[in-house]
Amino acid sequence: MGGQYWTDALGELQPVVADREFDLVMSLASGQGYGPAAGVEHHAVEMPDDLLTAEQIDQVMELGRVAAAAQRAGRLVLVRCHSGYNRSGLVIAQAMVGLGYEPGAAISMIRQRRSPWALNNHYFVQYLDTGLAIARELSALGEPA
Repeated sequence: MGGQYWTDALGELQPVVADREFDLVMSLASGQGYGPAAGVEHHAVEMPDDLLTAEQIDQVMELGRVAAAAQRAGRLVLVRCHSGYNRSGLVIAQAMVGLGYEPGAAISMIRQRRSPWALNNHYFVQYLDTGLAIARELSALGEPA
């Protein structure tokens, strides 16, 4: 789980470039030249760090399923967004739920291992607590026909 940038010793933002060190890369925010290398499985889905539509929640569920399957198969997975806190945290937490973790335990583990600020988007935490399938249905109710 990570972002598109890291801060160097001078406090300057530097791009994170994924090459061949991962078997699967999921990018939830785009950037030119960030990789991964040709031949590395890559799923790129633009997603806001805000309320999600039913279609976007479907995408999170699918990415979580793919990430969980890759982890079960022993593949090294990178899920990244702009800062590496919310969108990537949501997908990783959903993958963990698919692997048998309770949502609260997944959120706690992500915050312990990534940052206390991870998953600070309260909508995403609510989606996980409710269950993404139910959150998707509730989101669809509020969308124009």
